[in-house]
Amino acid sequence: MALTSVWRDRHPVGPQGPANVAGDWDVVVVGAGITGLTTAALLARSGRSVLVVEARHVGAGTTGGSTAKMSVQQGTQHARIARRHPVAVLRKYADANAEALAWIARFCDEHGVALQRRPAYTYATSASGVRSVRSELEALHRAGVDRATWVDDLPLPFRVRGAVMVPDQAQLDPLELLEALAADATRHGATVVTGARVHRVHGGHGSAPHDVVTDAGTATAPTVVLATNMPILDRGGFFARAKPMRSYGLAFRTDEQAVDGMYLSADTPTRSLRDAPAPDGGGSLLLVGGDGHKTGAGTSELSHLDGLREWTLGYYPDAVETHAWSAQDYVTHHGLPFVGPILPGADRLLVAGGYSKWGMTNGVAAALALAGRILGGHQEWASAFDPWSSRELAGLPETTRLNAEVAVEMTLGWLRPLRSPGSASGLGEGEGEVRLDRVGTPTAVCRVDGTEHTASAVCSHLGGVVRWNDAERSWDCPLHGSRFGPDGQVLEGPATCGLRRR
Repeated sequence: MALTSVWRDRHPVGPQGPANVAGDWDVVVVGAGITGLTTAALLARSGRSVLVVEARHVGAGTTGGSTAKMSVQQGTQHARIARRHPVAVLRKYADANAEALAWIARFCDEHGVALQRRPAYTYATSASGVRSVRSELEALHRAGVDRATWVDDLPLPFRVRGAVMVPDQAQLDPLELLEALAADATRHGATVVTGARVHRVHGGHGSAPHDVVTDAGTATAPTVVLATNMPILDRGGFFARAKPMRSYGLAFRTDEQAVDGMYLSADTPTRSLRDAPAPDGGGSLLLVGGDGHKTGAGTSELSHLDGLREWTLGYYPDAVETHAWSAQDYVTHHGLPFVGPILPGADRLLVAGGYSKWGMTNGVAAALALAGRILGGHQEWASAFDPWSSRELAGLPETTRLNAEVAVEMTLGWLRPLRSPGSASGLGEGEGEVRLDRVGTPTAVCRVDGTEHTASAVCSHLGGVVRWNDAERSWDCPLHGSRFGPDGQVLEGPATCGLRRR
């Protein structure tokens, strides 16, 4: 079974024709996910000439692999923010997500995008989980989410010790939303170009415009928005302030609706549940997600999917699996997204990302803040997302720990091939390994669809040694989350160049 999300299966990618992005624009948006396309739609409506440049296709990144829950109830995220920031910041974060949810609901209603209203729950199955959920309920009330309440029992096939619930939240098909956003943006004059990877952005000094260099030519614009979750430019060191995380998703066909809400566990390993309409209108799908880990960790990615399968079938034995996939997001060091200038004072080169797995609402909030900044508007809550405020100091201990882990992984990555130089025999289908088969840098070798591929095992971003992902059949860098296909081509992450061919 191909590893693809239920959403991507419903919205197959059409043929990508040659394109040329050369020309002058008011704004170039890099990335055609939830943030990029919402930003483009908002700016195009205002009369700005907008170019959206996407390396692969619409929704190819995190949005297309999302569980697409849109909620102000976000696991234990508010409690995490409350531990690091004052109440005023906590309230702004909640206000941002509430405004984004309301904006999405209006957009869906106006553009015929199917949206299901559901209560959102964070539940506990252990004593420590109860403490976490109680802390989240308290944080939600401090944030002004007065509708958050405690419930003792849930209609789930396993025992829980209580949950926090917020009613009337929402879920949808994220690619249906992206297609509607892209159509709205183009209807108002924006141009969306896919299959064109951005390699660098230069210029922009003084009043000079930026040059955005892509596979399909160079676009020129006074303002550039990097809506790639992790910025593809290293200015600002955002890669050092967030951890790349992969999570997994499974879809199961069930005879009847298995759950009546959006559920997320406070305990680990994480378990996420929601329903979705079956594509043929017959019955319902159960979506199960979670089991996240740091990208490039030294464990089998397939084992995480198998763990989700075993857990699901233990409680829903009649469910039939239809899809399996994974997605990547970035968890910031201080718990807040970053939305604003890539460097202090660089108000015409803007970034957005770090949504800590809650990008459907945070991504739209980021777009509202970006459009407000570009058009001269203002949202009271937007200051909480400023990437260059004193709030960054709250994340210093976590930043120190993250970068210590990166330093250790950098060293071990280079030492590992010396201790285990790899097999001299051929690889089986779907297998990959890093070998030291020559003087100098190690080699990444894999066999996919009967073809053996070899490339440098050194990530083109900052020189980490990649690891084989046996679920996605990709090379993943454990330093900052860059990912590459079997042949070394860039899939995602801060890297803009592929692995060197051998």
